[in-house]
Amino acid sequence: MLKDYHGLDWLKNLYPGYFTLTMASGIISIAADMLDMPRFSEAFALFSLTSWCLIFSLYTWRLFVFPAAVLENLLNPRTTFIFFSFVAATDIAGLLLFDFGWHTTSMVCWVLAFLAWTGLLYCSFGVLTLRHPERKADVVHGGWLISIVGTQSLVLLGAKLAPLLGEYASYLMFEVFLLWGLGLILYAIFVTLFCYRIFFLGMKAADYNPLMWVIMGATAISANAGSALSSGPPVIPFLDALRPMVDGVIMLCWSWATWWIPLLVILGLWKHGFMRVPLKYEPTQWSIVFPLGMYTVASCRLSITADFAPLYWIAQLMIWVASAAWLLVIVAMLVSIFKGIRGQLATSP
Repeated sequence: MLKDYHGLDWLKNLYPGYFTLTMASGIISIAADMLDMPRFSEAFALFSLTSWCLIFSLYTWRLFVFPAAVLENLLNPRTTFIFFSFVAATDIAGLLLFDFGWHTTSMVCWVLAFLAWTGLLYCSFGVLTLRHPERKADVVHGGWLISIVGTQSLVLLGAKLAPLLGEYASYLMFEVFLLWGLGLILYAIFVTLFCYRIFFLGMKAADYNPLMWVIMGATAISANAGSALSSGPPVIPFLDALRPMVDGVIMLCWSWATWWIPLLVILGLWKHGFMRVPLKYEPTQWSIVFPLGMYTVASCRLSITADFAPLYWIAQLMIWVASAAWLLVIVAMLVSIFKGIRGQLATSP
């Protein structure tokens, strides 16, 4: 007997990347903590951890009620990489829990995120290889780079957890160095494909969407992860010898992230100003907030690594930009939810 799930269309069609809300809130908390704003940081941390639990519950519910819809998202080359937001959100939650002193729970988060990352990595590339019959580059979009964000988030949390392993710290540090390198390689592949698409192929106004900001966020988190490795304990001589190379790559990543910000702003103004596309809430807008927060953290970390105060001033400015963006998106989301509920009540018998 088929069950009647009338009224749960919102769950069936739920955007598969809502964990970006957790990511955005969590990274602002981390940035605020680095900039000596403890109360501000704690508030965002609690919101981030609460949102992870809520969103995880919703997706678990969706999986049991609408498994076909989840599978369709997972096997679609346009949406499969967005599932890496679970990896990044779980690592962000692990970083917050670590700072609260919950080290064992933080380690559980890293293991869970790593297992999910492993499965999603080969699933997504398998989908791209075997379930992409059109073979057209227009399938490429900024959301693909959430896979790089997920990869580098493993580096950030892993570098924090490694010292807890004592004599086995070198095992985890060696692994996170490898993950960092893999993330850089995947970024180079994806950003090349993405730039080819936007510079040489036809694109509609709808193609210039908030997911493009992940291009900047992915390279910002790569710089942040590199800073974590550079400042980490020199567990073995081989990794210690790599520090000059890591420092150089950090600077390249940060400068590349900085270059993208004005271009992304220009594209947004062109779409909503010149092309007059109405600005309304969409879940992908959380993919603007997280990169802004990550850029703040990357700037702050680099200011410490390079001992260069102007980078710290940039971080002090960007924390307010990221917070303002978070506030605008959360208000728009709540208004959208309220309108949806009111619409359902108006049409219900």
